[in-house]
Amino acid sequence: MTLTAVLILLAASVAAVLVCRTIQMPAILGYLLVGVALGPNGFALISDSEDARHLAEFGIVFLMFTLGLEFSLPQLKAMRRAVLGLGAAQVGVCAVIGLVILVALGYSWGAGLVIGGMFAMSSTAIVLKMLIERDEVSSEYGRNAIAILLFQDLAVIGFLVLIPALGQSGWGLALALVLAVIKAAVAFVLILKLGQKPMRIWLNTIARQRSPELFMLNVLLIVLALATLTSLVGLSMALGAFMAGMLIAETEHRHIVEDNILSFRDLLLGLFFVTMGMAINPGLVVRNIEVVLLFLLVSFFVKGLVVVGLARFFGGTWSSNVRIGIYLAQTGELALVMLTLANDYSILPPYLKQTILMAISLSMLTAPVIIRISEPFIRWFERFDWQESAARIMKVATQSMVYQDHVIICGYGRSGQNLARLLEAEKIGFVALDSDPLRVRESAEGVAVIYGDASNRDILAAAGLNKARALVITFANTPQALKIINVVHATRPTLPIIVRTYDDSNLDRLLEAGATEVVPEIIEGSLMLASHSLLALGIPLPRVLARIRSVREERYSLLRGFFHGVSDAQEDAEENLQPRLRSVVLMDGAAAIGKTLGELDLEELVKVSRVRRVGKAPKVPDENWRFEVGDTVVLLGRADDLSFAVQRLQEGELKV
Repeated sequence: MTLTAVLILLAASVAAVLVCRTIQMPAILGYLLVGVALGPNGFALISDSEDARHLAEFGIVFLMFTLGLEFSLPQLKAMRRAVLGLGAAQVGVCAVIGLVILVALGYSWGAGLVIGGMFAMSSTAIVLKMLIERDEVSSEYGRNAIAILLFQDLAVIGFLVLIPALGQSGWGLALALVLAVIKAAVAFVLILKLGQKPMRIWLNTIARQRSPELFMLNVLLIVLALATLTSLVGLSMALGAFMAGMLIAETEHRHIVEDNILSFRDLLLGLFFVTMGMAINPGLVVRNIEVVLLFLLVSFFVKGLVVVGLARFFGGTWSSNVRIGIYLAQTGELALVMLTLANDYSILPPYLKQTILMAISLSMLTAPVIIRISEPFIRWFERFDWQESAARIMKVATQSMVYQDHVIICGYGRSGQNLARLLEAEKIGFVALDSDPLRVRESAEGVAVIYGDASNRDILAAAGLNKARALVITFANTPQALKIINVVHATRPTLPIIVRTYDDSNLDRLLEAGATEVVPEIIEGSLMLASHSLLALGIPLPRVLARIRSVREERYSLLRGFFHGVSDAQEDAEENLQPRLRSVVLMDGAAAIGKTLGELDLEELVKVSRVRRVGKAPKVPDENWRFEVGDTVVLLGRADDLSFAVQRLQEGELKV
């Protein structure tokens, strides 16, 4: 490839990717269009050279390497029911349907199996982008879609083992399949089991040289060496690259490798998609457009219906299952990897390769548009959910009926479970809501963990919102937390709401929405890190505790005054001496309306932590703050003092 051809390719790629990013389409489509336009079947500005194709193959290698880096056995174990159940069923059924259709059309079963496998694959890049863009990653259908994608990533490894063997025929095919499986199993055992300790030692040795160039050269050497090794024993280079990724993922250098290899991978992967575009013959596609459209329609409708049916079998509402089907109906980049490998081993006829390639490209091109315009169609299915919803609400109400003055925990993950243990220790009742059916089913016997969407007004009401003492949102999902806060404030604006978030970037939004307190976990983590560091440096424990306490008091308004007068070594035993939180709404006729905080002399009894005014961010009032109708006053103090303070605010008894 000449310098002029490289410059043309780079300029066209930059322009195409820029346009795709502007209209919010995947960059993959830009690369494919560049290949079609500049290749031998377009304007013929770049020849489809053998050198370019060999270089582009490295894009597949590094794609599979990063797939191995991101592959997580703990994640697979945590989502095993959805991954190994729903995910395996989706890939298996779609592959069998593709196989049956191709065999019925007169193609070999090997070609049918490969095309069925490609038909089963969805675009991880498109689905994740759309889920993140629409804040749906943590939803029930979002988690199920990700679980299916995770199994697809796992299933493609099996196809990478099988495809090279499918180039044989007769008894040679059966022998090749058996040998391929044995060789792959041996390679996995040798590399992943026996290679972990030597790999960790070697990477630590390289890392101690403190040379980024040397470290990256070493990573490239490992990836290409293992890819070459698997190629020499008759397996694909992509399989070796995947194992290299899994091997490095078990070391402490995983994230450094991931960050450094990303741009290098994307560049080569872009070249791979350009060469795939060069292979598209627009004239041939136009002459067989009805076949291309048939493949496209089968991919969307048949695959979509299969996903919806299987998701329904594994549980979930109709509207949720239809969303999963629409998200996963398209075919993705892993199908292109399989198509390239099948072409290398002459498993598919050339015209069939062209048809499949164009169908995959059109599928990826139209998928984001279909996902965006599908909302009215999905809402039509929501009317079928009312019976299930009513039954679920009745079940929630039945389970929460015995609770009074309890805490509603939204989300029963690690944070929710830790909070529940502390509440149990203090003999405070709680009702936990979680939308993960597996987590609900595996929760401890006798614990009130209920399956339900915490942002649903009816579910919250059934969980005893009107009788609750507080509500805690334990998952770090700001959009979902805002929905819950809005629902709670519309029903019970005085209820204290404590929200967990990852950092303080959305702190103001949550406070303005009406959260009583927001706890950023990154700040708490940094405080724990600081305390251990100070202790390791020889700072006395009382001084460390005082430092951490002062930061917390400054950061969390509800803790201001909480530690005053309490010894570091001893806590008050009497419950009445412990500060409590109480919210008071000033209704029309309250004595405090029109008066200032200084005139009420509340500070001699309790701490006024915050005042929430409708439509405005919560404020920490000074003595000149003048109260208005509708103000929610958050008080902190002992039980008896709180009663006096509420009486002053409501009835105007300004003398104790």
